[in-house]
Amino acid sequence: MIPDFAADLKNELNGCNFKKNADFFAELPFFKPFKYYDKFNELLGVLENLRCDKTCRGGGGSPVCEVRGCCQDNDIEGCWECEKFETCKKLKFLKAIHEDAHICNLRILKEKGVEKFIEGETYW
Repeated sequence: MIPDFAADLKNELNGCNFKKNADFFAELPFFKPFKYYDKFNELLGVLENLRCDKTCRGGGGSPVCEVRGCCQDNDIEGCWECEKFETCKKLKFLKAIHEDAHICNLRILKEKGVEKFIEGETYW
């Protein structure tokens, strides 16, 4: 969801050459924050890349992700195939952002499979 919103906003801003406007506005005292437009656009790119479009074992996510490495080491597609995902310390970093949504999603994946998960309701 967030990666899609970031991609859409980045595309819209780039499509209308908003950088030109941002550079102009940055020169005006009231619009000084526009001088950070390049950093904002860079951040949108980072947000856009938060999406994992492949499973962990298939190379999705960051190459330095501990979860991805674990899935590859254990020859599983994702955490839902692991018996310990509900108590795994490697997933703990997600709790601050997602509370228990990631665990709920993993339960659905384990119970229904990838195809049904993609078609159904997910928790974020």
